[in-house]
Amino acid sequence: MKILLGAVNAKYIHSNLAVYSLRASAGAYRKDILLKEYTINQQEDEILKDIWKKQPDLICFSCYIWNISFVKEIIHDVHKLFPQVPIWVGGPEVSYDAVAFLEENPQVTGVMKGEGEATFCDVLSYYYGVGQYSSLADIPGIALRQKTEIVDNPWREVLDLSTLPFPYEDMDGFDHKIIYYESSRGCPFSCSYCLSSVDKKLRFRDTELVKKELQFFIDRKVPQVKFVDRTFNCSHRHAMEIWSYIKEHDLGITNFHFEVAADLLSDEQLELIATMRPGLIQLEIGVQSTNPQTIEAIHRKMNFSKVSACVRKVQEGRNIHQHLDLIAGLPYEDYESFRRSFNEVYDLEPEQLQLGFLKVLKGSYMYEMTESYECRYKEKEPYEVLSTKWLPYGDILKLKQVESMVEVYYNSRQFSHTLPFLVEKFSCAFDFYQSLGAFYEEKGYEEISHSRMRRYEILLEFLKEKTKISLEEVQKLLTIDLYERENLKSRPAWMSDQRPYQQAIREHIRLHHLPKTAHIEVFSQETLLFDYEKRDPLTNNTRGIKIDLFGTE
Repeated sequence: MKILLGAVNAKYIHSNLAVYSLRASAGAYRKDILLKEYTINQQEDEILKDIWKKQPDLICFSCYIWNISFVKEIIHDVHKLFPQVPIWVGGPEVSYDAVAFLEENPQVTGVMKGEGEATFCDVLSYYYGVGQYSSLADIPGIALRQKTEIVDNPWREVLDLSTLPFPYEDMDGFDHKIIYYESSRGCPFSCSYCLSSVDKKLRFRDTELVKKELQFFIDRKVPQVKFVDRTFNCSHRHAMEIWSYIKEHDLGITNFHFEVAADLLSDEQLELIATMRPGLIQLEIGVQSTNPQTIEAIHRKMNFSKVSACVRKVQEGRNIHQHLDLIAGLPYEDYESFRRSFNEVYDLEPEQLQLGFLKVLKGSYMYEMTESYECRYKEKEPYEVLSTKWLPYGDILKLKQVESMVEVYYNSRQFSHTLPFLVEKFSCAFDFYQSLGAFYEEKGYEEISHSRMRRYEILLEFLKEKTKISLEEVQKLLTIDLYERENLKSRPAWMSDQRPYQQAIREHIRLHHLPKTAHIEVFSQETLLFDYEKRDPLTNNTRGIKIDLFGTE
């Protein structure tokens, strides 16, 4: 029997932890499983051809908010090619309205609801004609099409994570891909926009098992492992054991990504983090809003003062990449309130600031409250908010401008000297990015893919046309930003002429035995050396160092 276990990822660099965990849990049937990962960017014909060549006897797809429409298209056509082959689906996008999904998609045999490892194994046992269930309708945790009716069985009891096998056999096929791993399931919080709030049963994998499995990644020099734990540090002991282990066994290569609640970081955890190799771990912190009324309405527990203190404490070590999140479209958050939230989080100077928009997920409390909140959202996934009682669509569009500019100019880390200077010239950071975004729209630039150099030119164009800021100082800062990232092969016209200094520059490089890749830039008041063999492990930028090129000091 051939079982095709399929995933459709958002990008090539992603991998799907769920299908690897299902395969690992399949026991004796594991040898018959063909695990296939596709992407939503592939042509459907390419995927159909691949499935047809495999000639499967059973087809299973993992369904998420980012792939459900694409998966449904594939399923409809696959069913035409293999009308007798059972097709099963699972995942969060089908678990919470399984009956409706089966009614709308008659090609699908059944839905595996919630955690799938034990259910998947039971379904396979049925098709092999072995196991305890003589009928699919008896298997807990599924919704099933049976002739003219749909059977919706109760959800299965949650699993003991420590009983599940390690999902990965080897790292073949994972080159240039992110590896995902989980050491816990569930979440201690009840955020109304999140499906983790539906399952209150927080469980941890035995830490000795976790250590052994993390060593597997470390030994194989995996570049990055992302923990999918919803709040990794909700257990102090669990977090300390794992962080201590990866610090002690670090080979200087693997980066571990954790989603944490900053206000739960203890002094002991902060002290441990401060001793880690730069780049060993990175932290993602979901702030979402700093409006107390909003935080209360979404059933979230968060002390922003403590979040701020912890973020700044982590920053003191200059060794941890911090990624902070905000969500637009939450209850009681209007344009001005979000502006305040943005400015307060921006002032923390995280390495990345993500401005996201509310996704109204089926099964979440926010989904139930849409009428009360006058929340309108897109009919098609990812069900993104269009407007709320507090935030009209016109304001959403302005926030989209801010999101785009933050992503291009702030999160790229390519303007780290220029942005602080410019933001100070505006009433606040939010107003700077909104003004720049409005300029992009006015010029028709937002619909065009721009080169890195063109982004610099547009910024200068914006400053020249819309502000009275002196371009001379900005051009110097932009020059520093450009050269801190790379040694340019060609210089833009707005940079100062360096030809008069070439002989002195060559002589300085020779006398100080500097690498030929180094760059020296002479400004009116100072000279900076950029040595690309010495880069910041968090930003991958070098740093301009002041030197005395002409022997005047």
